[in-house]
Amino acid sequence: MIALSLAEIAEVVGGQTHDIPDPSVQVTGPVVRDSREAVPGSLFAAFAGERVDGHDYAAAVVEAGAVAVLGTRPVGVPAIVVDDVQTALGALARHVVRRLGATLVALTGSAGKTSTKDLIAQVLRSKAPTVFTPGSLNNEIGLPLTALSATEETRFLVLEMGARGIGHISYLTGLTPPKVGLVLNVGSAHIGEFGGREQIAQAKGELVEALPSEADGGTAVLNADDPYVRAMAARTKAKVIFFGESGEADVRAENVRLTDTGQPSFRLHTPSGASDVTMRLYGEHHVSNALAAAAVAHELGMSADEIAVALSEAGSLSRWRMEVTERPDGVTIVNDAYNANPESMRAALRALAAMGKGRRTWAVLGKMAELGDEALAEHDAVGRLAVRLNVSKLVAVGGREAAWLQLGAYNEGSWGEESVHVSDAQAAVDLLRSELRPGDVVLVKASRSVGLESVAQALLESGAEGEVSAR
Repeated sequence: MIALSLAEIAEVVGGQTHDIPDPSVQVTGPVVRDSREAVPGSLFAAFAGERVDGHDYAAAVVEAGAVAVLGTRPVGVPAIVVDDVQTALGALARHVVRRLGATLVALTGSAGKTSTKDLIAQVLRSKAPTVFTPGSLNNEIGLPLTALSATEETRFLVLEMGARGIGHISYLTGLTPPKVGLVLNVGSAHIGEFGGREQIAQAKGELVEALPSEADGGTAVLNADDPYVRAMAARTKAKVIFFGESGEADVRAENVRLTDTGQPSFRLHTPSGASDVTMRLYGEHHVSNALAAAAVAHELGMSADEIAVALSEAGSLSRWRMEVTERPDGVTIVNDAYNANPESMRAALRALAAMGKGRRTWAVLGKMAELGDEALAEHDAVGRLAVRLNVSKLVAVGGREAAWLQLGAYNEGSWGEESVHVSDAQAAVDLLRSELRPGDVVLVKASRSVGLESVAQALLESGAEGEVSAR
């Protein structure tokens, strides 16, 4: 974080100082909420959760070098006491962002946010110092913490913004007002909470409404291939630039193909030139993510050649998102188990089909959460798609939703042992351990709550060390 005195922080957050001998002492390190991350010069934000109360770790973080605790009560060590820690963090982030000389880029969408954010960050940091959201910490706590990790040297601040209802993104943009706003897509993720795509579009579009006007340097980067997103152009006073595979897009891809290993290759076209890209990531869905990143980078002054080089060198920065690992016996494990929605499920299955040409393919799939009334139809459709893509075997893991996956495959023409429904992760591991052969490709994917990353990990450990159970 940029250096701030405890007195200035207390004033910004509307807090009272306690047990602070010298309020001029500065916070020069990061703001952290995990006591294990406390380092000299840091500020510890003490949240009181259902199981753990951060205030109980106050003495330990100060001993580790933290300058003070930001909490809701005195704790016997230097502290700034506020009514609500989350609100205080937001106020502090807003203050710091105003003082930074960085360009703030914000992005949202129903699918692909984290992968695209990682691409944008890797492209921009090839140009100048860049700070970006770690993993998918995109909520009312994670976003301020990311913003507060920026320093005087930061030139680009890339923030992923999530939403679970109307008004959420408006709140986040109020904390960290962006100059560039990117909307990827409007899909079915969280449709059960929002009530429909129109409501999702309303919420996601709050990002472009928050942008400054074109005269003040605001830019909205919108997906030309998504009608809900394209329509958001009418909701902003910022400059609008479109990306996509549509011929009308300002930043587009031509000659898209997948390599023999399932990695996308294409000709990138921008308003300032064109260049060839071959990505290290897996799956054709990354083309759209790459175009979004390219559009942002173009608006921030990078040439087509510079963008193409950075995209071709970019890797996966976040865990369990199309992580591809080959076991010593030649079995390839694709761990995409961080989360799942209908759009990302379809993309992952297509990537599996491309990677598995001439090889046996396995799709180990589980529940897609928060789909509301569309849950049955969407799970059925994914099961059917697995058959249409000639996936060798579908392993549906879990309860009712997994049964719907398997039923969709069966009704599409999956007979015999081409699809199977198993009760849990351990049953899936036992089945795969007994049937996998060298050269097979295994995709593991489900919503985060299912925890199917344990299947991928067990299979990797099994291939390296022998019999290992899922955890």
